[in-house]
Amino acid sequence: MIAPIKNLPLFKQKALQWASSFDAVCYLESNGFNDPYSKFDTLIAIGTKDEVTTHAGHAFDQLETFRQNNPGWITGFFGYDLKNETERLSSANPDGLEFPDLYFFAPLHLIIIKDGKTEIISDESEQIFKLIDQQELIMYTEQLAIVLKSRFSRQEYIDAVKGIQEHISRGDIYVTNFCQEFFAEYAQIDPLGIFIQLNEVSPNPFSTFFKWKDNYILGASPERFLAKRGNKLISQPIKGTAKRHIDVQVDEQIKQQLRNHPKELQENVMIVDLVRNDLTRSAKQGTVKTEELFGIHSFEYVHQMISTVVCELQEGLSAIQAIKNTFPMGSMTGAPKISAMQLMEQYERSKRGVYSGAIGYLSPDNDFDLNVVIRTLLYNSANQYLSFHAGSAITYHADPEKEYEECLLKAQAVMEVLGVTR
Repeated sequence: MIAPIKNLPLFKQKALQWASSFDAVCYLESNGFNDPYSKFDTLIAIGTKDEVTTHAGHAFDQLETFRQNNPGWITGFFGYDLKNETERLSSANPDGLEFPDLYFFAPLHLIIIKDGKTEIISDESEQIFKLIDQQELIMYTEQLAIVLKSRFSRQEYIDAVKGIQEHISRGDIYVTNFCQEFFAEYAQIDPLGIFIQLNEVSPNPFSTFFKWKDNYILGASPERFLAKRGNKLISQPIKGTAKRHIDVQVDEQIKQQLRNHPKELQENVMIVDLVRNDLTRSAKQGTVKTEELFGIHSFEYVHQMISTVVCELQEGLSAIQAIKNTFPMGSMTGAPKISAMQLMEQYERSKRGVYSGAIGYLSPDNDFDLNVVIRTLLYNSANQYLSFHAGSAITYHADPEKEYEECLLKAQAVMEVLGVTR
């Protein structure tokens, strides 16, 4: 069923409200950002015909089997700690969320919005359209301030960055992404209300509301991890961040400073090289290339430096294998990749879990699109544990105090909607 919608924002909010009553929901929102690689403006996957839930070990093999049994649309997430399956690594840091490392589901109902038209793919499409249309929107109450804790004090974070830089000086690594967790125990939030506010405060091209039973992922990600279009793979790593300014002229100056900042350029090119190397595992020989280097893209709070790396997919290589070959994404690890991940396991004080993993879909034509889980709030409503991470790229020339401030900048939107007190 395909129908034009007069008030699209209202329809989407009603559809999400209706969908959130199911045990499994994946809402992917582009927020109007123009992207030549996107298949839709909004996708809502609702309810489960089939699902796979697993931890690192044989997760990618299980997903491969699940995909073969479900060749239509599937949506889900990859946790960062699947690194322990792709490489000889381990995770021993505390985990308050207890999410699985991988969860995918084949939806009962699917809503796709593209260019103002809405398609409902379901055995009950007309009934669903009526149910959504009849929804009365719930008025969400203002969030009571959350008392947030951090795994690091400011000084502890700065000291840790200095320790990491000693490893860089010794040549153990060149660059890494060092992350810290902000968390709250006994936290009570309205996940849907928080997501709607987050999406208003910080609209981004890979925003996500994901529900799996009592677990929620509320994301405002600006970053694509990996997409497949036909025989083409696309990765768009972000490295380089600058705070926006309300004054238009000053804001433009900040953009130019970011475009020419030696440290930011160094970070970005290092990760581009890493992504190029990762893609060679899945590429036809000689096809890996950089489509855009050091592109500056503007979002609500920040300007970001984004590069685009592409290749042609090897014949006979499955979509799942292509994902596995590049996971986790280079922008959240560092270089050399394995050494950086090993080192961050020592310096970080919490398990990343879904953070710096990926959320997205595979479509019936076997294309896929996956984001990077950043600027994202994670919530286990059963044990009332709330968590989000923020990180920054550490290089030899990094200023530890500025890196700490960058973490707070990246966490700003999430903190705002939580009414955080620290």
